[in-house]
Amino acid sequence: MFEWLSWFTDMQNTKPFALVLFFTCFIGIIAYVFVGKKRSKRFEEYRYIPFMDDDDADHKDSGQEK
Repeated sequence: MFEWLSWFTDMQNTKPFALVLFFTCFIGIIAYVFVGKKRSKRFEEYRYIPFMDDDDADHKDSGQEK
């Protein structure tokens, strides 16, 4: 019933499978980071976080403006 699992025990089969799996995950992460207009807008807002005062950050997190 589980003969197909024996395919993974052979290192000649496991290495290419792992390569494809990790490469697919890598491409997915890259696409997640660089695609989407909402994400780019959010990143533009995040770039000013180091320059914000603590009070400004608290109001921004709670959704209130000064």
